[in-house]
Amino acid sequence: MNMNNNEIITMREFDVPRELVYQAWTTPELLARWWGPNGFTNTFHKCEIKLGGVWQLTMHGPDGKDYPNESVFVEVVPVERVVLDHLSGHQFRITATFDDLDGRTKVTFRQTFRVKEDFEKAKDICVEANEQNLDRLGQVLKEMNS
Repeated sequence: MNMNNNEIITMREFDVPRELVYQAWTTPELLARWWGPNGFTNTFHKCEIKLGGVWQLTMHGPDGKDYPNESVFVEVVPVERVVLDHLSGHQFRITATFDDLDGRTKVTFRQTFRVKEDFEKAKDICVEANEQNLDRLGQVLKEMNS
């Protein structure tokens, strides 16, 4: 984990080919299973994983609270990266890159906030939440790879 310039960078290596990682990021049914920190579930209202595609979802927190989210996909490059702009609440860009490590995959998850004040308010929560998000992705990847 690394932080600078309003950016949180989280990295993880998974023992699966990057095609599987990309599939987990770009298949709405799979994405819904792992997106968000521990205890969260998701209801997707719209999920158009393509350039300019809209992603509207409600994250349901373990506290019973609902968190509406809206994002737009800025870049979708098969097996290489997914980039989206989160437009509701704190505004930030997520850039996920998938690097091939001889059949394993390194995921780099960058969360770059537009406004420094938003970054300062959210960073302590986001650091742990992003780690949990990648933990949950890892569980889905294990199931996909078995």
